[in-house]
Amino acid sequence: MLNVLIVDDEINIRKTLMVFMESRGYFVKAVSNSRDALAEADRQVFDLVFIDLRLGTESGLDLVQLMLHSCPWIKVVVITAYASIESAVEAIRRGASDYLAKPFTPNQLELVIRRLAEVSGMEQRIATLQEDLNRIHPEITYTTRYPSMQRVVELARQVASSEAVVLLRGPSGTGKTVLARTLHNWSSRAEKPFGVISCPSLSHELLESELFGHIKGSFTGAVRDNPGRVFSCEGGTLFLDEIGDLPLSIQPKLLRFIQDREYERIGDHQTRKANVRIIAATNKELDKEVKEGRFREDLFYRLNVIQIDLPPLADRPDDVEQLAGSMLKFFAAQSHKNLDGFMDDALKALRSYSWPGNIRELRNVIERAVILSKTDRIGLDLLPASMISRAHSVSLGDPLTLEVIEENHIRRILASAKSLQEASELLGIDQATLWRKRKQYGI
Repeated sequence: MLNVLIVDDEINIRKTLMVFMESRGYFVKAVSNSRDALAEADRQVFDLVFIDLRLGTESGLDLVQLMLHSCPWIKVVVITAYASIESAVEAIRRGASDYLAKPFTPNQLELVIRRLAEVSGMEQRIATLQEDLNRIHPEITYTTRYPSMQRVVELARQVASSEAVVLLRGPSGTGKTVLARTLHNWSSRAEKPFGVISCPSLSHELLESELFGHIKGSFTGAVRDNPGRVFSCEGGTLFLDEIGDLPLSIQPKLLRFIQDREYERIGDHQTRKANVRIIAATNKELDKEVKEGRFREDLFYRLNVIQIDLPPLADRPDDVEQLAGSMLKFFAAQSHKNLDGFMDDALKALRSYSWPGNIRELRNVIERAVILSKTDRIGLDLLPASMISRAHSVSLGDPLTLEVIEENHIRRILASAKSLQEASELLGIDQATLWRKRKQYGI
């Protein structure tokens, strides 16, 4: 659905254009002057704006530049009853996408709207593809023979086309971010932006700013305006990873946005609206967090409309083999190597390993093996020491090196801990040391 703004000082023109566009399912706002136009554009995201060349004593050409400065992605169509080659050239020079002379026919209007909608959609797809290329992640397949994973895929397909909030649950590394993006791609919002915010990765103030935006000078370090992810994901999907770590002070603001689609930027009293679908993920038991006072009950119920539970990778050894194969092809192509699969002993180790880090850990293991490979097949010697020794069954006193025992113990603690801070406390090391150990062992 297109969001359209009409700026014309003639009330009959405004009404005619509104009726035409609303009959085609577009969301439409109509105003008579530049000041109101800029105010509407500040409150809401528009895809397309029709601007009259003469707005009383104002020039519509001046508004073209102001609108594009405020909303660089917007498509501007200048309309006028005083058409001339000079004004058309000047409109295009100032950034307008098209120019229509009054009176125009419904067919002319339809043609302009369709063309600009296609251009806008193409630009968004290119931006999304560029973002995907920058991530450099292998594709995750959802072909599986396991009922637990089949239920995940079936439910995801069912809810993708709805507007419902979805809560993804599962251990760290099970592919919640990938599934969120897949839900977006399967939905009617696929051509609109998909944004990701990791709730544990930012301080309270920066997290609120990243989510809702801020205005210049609203806090120390706010040297310029930040529109926020809610604004930039207009019409699309915003994925909130590890929502269980969202600070209590931000939770009512998120609840209000989910319920009313309204929010304010930090330091700004202007109430804004946005059409953004929320998908959240957590590896915590949110109902337990509610009982212990760390998560709002009303927000929990708003998030938990549709719940999808992702099973751990260790429960799906056949899927491990399939995922490992697709990842091998991806990283082999990236490294310009010709690899022909896995040796039997390596494949057996992959299938029997406990995978506490799930898909994320598998990805790291396969990438490491490809980088170190010197032959056309991945052998057991290219896998981490913990896998060679069947680390999932390691016990104290086994004839193993301290390194293998340490790696196995760190993996187990990370798999069971609720956060990196808790894991570091249980291990008796600081988080910087834990980070180095994770990097060392490819966790």
